[in-house]
Amino acid sequence: MSAPTLLVLAAGMGSRYGGLKQIDPVGPHGEAILDYSVYDAMRAGFGRVVFLIRRSIEDAFRASVGSRYQGSLPVEYAFQELEDLPAGFSLPEGREKPWGTTHAVLCAARSLPGPFAVINADDFYGAASYRVLAQHLQSGSPDFAMVGFVLRRTLSAYGSVARGICQVDTAGMLQSVVEHTQITPDGQAACSTQPDGSALPLSGDELVSMNMWGFTPAIFDPLARDFQRFLQSSGSQLKSECYLPNSVNTLVANGDARVRVLSSPDAWFGVTYREDRESVVARIAALVQAGAYPAQLWPA
Repeated sequence: MSAPTLLVLAAGMGSRYGGLKQIDPVGPHGEAILDYSVYDAMRAGFGRVVFLIRRSIEDAFRASVGSRYQGSLPVEYAFQELEDLPAGFSLPEGREKPWGTTHAVLCAARSLPGPFAVINADDFYGAASYRVLAQHLQSGSPDFAMVGFVLRRTLSAYGSVARGICQVDTAGMLQSVVEHTQITPDGQAACSTQPDGSALPLSGDELVSMNMWGFTPAIFDPLARDFQRFLQSSGSQLKSECYLPNSVNTLVANGDARVRVLSSPDAWFGVTYREDRESVVARIAALVQAGAYPAQLWPA
């Protein structure tokens, strides 16, 4: 079994954060969160990394990020553009918002001939998360996989977040994952504001998807069909997005996918709002001090 590939989704605009948070330095030597992701993945046995970006940030991204890994592992780039649509579909006039994470994964399909993981560029998942995912991808199992995290440990004190809330059966298989786009903390609990404005109380103990998935190329055909269904129903809306958790939920419900839910002892953290950055810097500094990471991840 060949070493799996790490697909890093880094094409987002960073609208809530107010900038290109994918390359914002948070480590002691200017490392971004995704530098730690690549480092953890490489240690876990991943053999290459594919960055999914927009062409408009390619030069800055290659210079600030991609150049760090020269000599460490192979790096490739894939691109997500609004115009990259299936035959028979066209870009609605006035559309500026990206099509979402399902579209992002499909845009990278040609670069992913074997088992691969999908992560967000601005999420810190922890070294153990990459180890359990790499073990699954190298096991030869036909099942896909998802690393789950506890909801209350994934919230921001500075505003709402989007999370995919999961239901898991007794065998550890995903039954459903539903994307909630406006979740805010409420003490140790949480609240999800629904599309109609109503409030759905949550315990905070719910298992959520943080877009850390393990797939094989078998995902692409059913995922492409789901994206086409999305375009048919919502493609004319200027701000609609096709979220990967929602697509996986559809595939599971239709019997087109089996997804094993993996657990990790490591804590997730990330940057949704600019105010989150200070705590991320502090948590990484603590991990460096504890010896979990070297002070400088990559050669200067």
